[in-house]
Amino acid sequence: MIEKLDILVFSAHPDDAELSCSGTIMKHIDAGLKVGIIDLTQGEMGSRGTIETRYAEAEASSNLLGVHARVNLKLADVFFEINKENKRLIVEQIRRFQPSVVLANAISDRHPDHARAGQLVSEACFLSGLRKFETMWDNDTQVATRPKAVYHYIQDYYIKPDFVVDISSYVDRKMEVIKTFKTQFFDPESKEPQTPISGEDFFDFITSRMIQFGRPIGANFAEGFTVERFPGVENLMNLK
Repeated sequence: MIEKLDILVFSAHPDDAELSCSGTIMKHIDAGLKVGIIDLTQGEMGSRGTIETRYAEAEASSNLLGVHARVNLKLADVFFEINKENKRLIVEQIRRFQPSVVLANAISDRHPDHARAGQLVSEACFLSGLRKFETMWDNDTQVATRPKAVYHYIQDYYIKPDFVVDISSYVDRKMEVIKTFKTQFFDPESKEPQTPISGEDFFDFITSRMIQFGRPIGANFAEGFTVERFPGVENLMNLK
């Protein structure tokens, strides 16, 4: 059975989507669209937390976001490769949910998993449209389909966005969502090792980036994306 979604968000690790595009996710859900998240790995190589806590945190986040589906493909954190089998696993999910739009990891970033995941998902989106590309799922969900567009959210490294989404009304909810991953981010009671994202100033960084992306369009806060092909516009007056 096909479980049609409008937007399917892929993330190398649980919390990637929350950090980079959770405002966009919530805005589109509130507009009546169906959105799901596919986590490629369980984040098991992270310096803080465990697989079990990451699942619990992802569930708490999903409840706040209101996503319609969340799946973990259990690829090997840090060690997953761009290969046929991993592409096949992603194609299965694209054909299962048949999204119009896919959001994927940044094209370049501090963590090597991010760019690799972005490329892996992008290639899988193309393969998903090939009728002769077979998956291990032998049922009526595996109909060749290809998203209309793949957009890459921007993560730790600054990348000039091709477009931004105004999330000014969602910034407080976004920060609440991010903080569900309490083992990963600032917690004054935590005894776990410090990481580049566990300091209190990391929240300031996230806020500053949203302010930076919002400023050119006159918004208080925005999230940025890059495109794989130039988008079409119906009406110039609808652009900010």
